[in-house]
Amino acid sequence: MFFPATSRNREHITKVLEAYLPKIGNVLEIASGSGEHAISFQRHFPKIIWQASDPNSIHRKSIRAWIKHDGLEKVMPAPLNLKVEVAPWPFKEGGVSIFNAIVSINLLHISSWICCEKLFHGASKHLYRNSPIIIYGPFMLNGKHTSKSNAIFDQNLKNQNPKWGVRNLDDVCRVARNEGFKDPVIIQMPANNISVIFQKL
Repeated sequence: MFFPATSRNREHITKVLEAYLPKIGNVLEIASGSGEHAISFQRHFPKIIWQASDPNSIHRKSIRAWIKHDGLEKVMPAPLNLKVEVAPWPFKEGGVSIFNAIVSINLLHISSWICCEKLFHGASKHLYRNSPIIIYGPFMLNGKHTSKSNAIFDQNLKNQNPKWGVRNLDDVCRVARNEGFKDPVIIQMPANNISVIFQKL
């Protein structure tokens, strides 16, 4: 599978990851989609083991195909069937279940609000202390859209599903604080997107 947004934002997200990911360790990506990001990041960070995940079986098939296409079967584990809202998250007994970082790209606006709450609840259980969860996507700041295009995008999302929509970052931060994360580092990104880095206390 090919998602056009991946090629547009990959380079910019990689620069953020370079600044906030550990040099070595295990990273969990939530909602990996086609797998294009996961493959790119695994190649860019060869000392990290990149664990992709997605609840959509078609997406997981695409991720496995990308792993095979790039010859990374011996490096990358198979994608997890992980649905954020369903606890416990499905880690194998004896396998990696605590991570050095969690990454989530373009998830919160195409999921229900409970997904945001469960994302931070799960992250609090599956991150080492002082490790980050890095979230990328569109957000409202101080309850206001950062651009007219984001406001239109938000309405289009709600027309598709009333539970979807561009989230107010203040509300997301409140959830994060309640789950034991520090106030975030906020990085403005191209195309009216934002990277938000929360560190676990």
